[in-house]
Order: sequence, then structure tokens, then C-alpha cells
Amino acid sequence: MPEFTGKVALITGTARGQGRSTAIALAREGADVLAFDLGKKIEYPAYACQADGELESLKSEIEALGRKCVIALGDVRDGRAVSAAVEAAMAAFGRIDILFNNAGICAYAEVDKMTDTEMDAMIDINLKGPMIVARHVVPVMKAQNSGVIINNSSVMGLRGGRRLSHYAASKWGLTGLTKSWAIELAPWNIRVVSIHPTGVNTPMNDGLAALEGKTPTEIAEASAGNLQPVPWIESEDVAELVLYLASEKARFITGGQFVIDAGLLSV
Repeated sequence: MPEFTGKVALITGTARGQGRSTAIALAREGADVLAFDLGKKIEYPAYACQADGELESLKSEIEALGRKCVIALGDVRDGRAVSAAVEAAMAAFGRIDILFNNAGICAYAEVDKMTDTEMDAMIDINLKGPMIVARHVVPVMKAQNSGVIINNSSVMGLRGGRRLSHYAASKWGLTGLTKSWAIELAPWNIRVVSIHPTGVNTPMNDGLAALEGKTPTEIAEASAGNLQPVPWIESEDVAELVLYLASEKARFITGGQFVIDAGLLSV
């Protein structure tokens, strides 16, 4: 029997990249999925969040695997939209076993040129957003007396980065939430961990590079630091880590930070 048969995952930022790959990987292992995504472009950063039809194609792909997928559109900063997504998951599946707090943004800004709008957007989406989502999902998990929350931080949640102070601050904050929630939620058998990828080959790379007037490869080379000779890892690599941490194999793992960094943090 597949590892996640009978389990339900709520994943934010599901249309593309790491969220999409994780949704497919979990479905392949038996899970049903609530796919939560913005579904439209946001003002900052000014790159496309998704193309037309991506969520629908994800739903079709998951259903072709014999699993169910419910789409919920909304912004992680919007408590009403998040509440509606949780209600949709409960109506369709009756439970939520896995929360993958994946939705996030990245952009460059020098500290003395950063605007309040840029700082607020980064913190609100990357840090406040996961808090809002967890606030609505945790009561469900408490009632079940079980659950796993996986927060997608970054290597920048464990170090600093040039022209990335607002991004690093948001991801360090997510690390703090992870440790605090692990302590708070352990009595309900709810595990909480954070993952910390190096650069990942996703459409966000394309958008970020375009804003800089460069190619994704040029961006990767400029920020080179991986010990292994790769410019980035793939979203499927991240999905495999999420699957392990969400599984029974990791049943005694909580509060920790798990790097998938091609050796970047070793130097």
C-alpha cells in the first residue's frame, strides 16, 4: 500500500515549482491534495506567479494518479481565503494530515534602497502567511491528535545574503516559528519541521533573473556556493525530502531544520 494512502495534504503555492512537484509526489504515494495558490500576478515581485491553466493541469495530473485534488484560490495573507480553503479541504476529505507551507517570494533589494512596500510584502507573504495558514489548520490537527507541518524556509533561513536582507529575515523568522510550534504542538502529536533548500530550478528563477536583466544560469553563477558542482537542485529533490519528513519514518522528528543545499552551508 502506498505510504500516504488515506492522508490529506494542504499545500500552498501549488501551481508551480516545489509545491507542484510535492503535490504530485504525495499523490503518487496515495495522498489527496488541497492545492492552494494565488492564481494571479501580485504587485511585488513583478514576475508571474503562474500561467493560465496550471492549477487545472495539476488537478488533472493528480486525478490521473487515482487521487483527489481540490483547488482553492487565495492569498496566504488573506485569512478569509485561507479559512475557505481549510473548509473546502474538510468538506472534501474530512481531515488534513500534512501542511506544506510552501508559498513564498524572493527579490533583491539593497538595504538603503528597500521600500516599505518591498519589506512588508516579503515579511507578510513569507512569514505572516505561514502563520495565518497554520492558525487555521492547527485546530483541525489538534482535533485529530495528529499532523505534520513542514515549513519551506531556505538556506537564507540559516545564513545571510547580499541584497537579500528582507528575504533572509523572513526565512529566519520561519525557522523560529518552526521551533516554537514544535514545542507548543507536541502534546497533540503534531510534528513541525523546516526545510532549507539551496537555489531550486523553478519558474521563479526565470522571473527573478528577468527582473535583474540576466539569465537564471547567470544568477546562479553569481551566487555560487554549492560544494557539489550544480547551479541548483530540482523541485523533485525538495519533494523527496518533504515526503520523508511527512512519513512515519520520521515520526520522532520534530523541531529540526533540514538542509538540502548541495553543500552550500558547509563552507
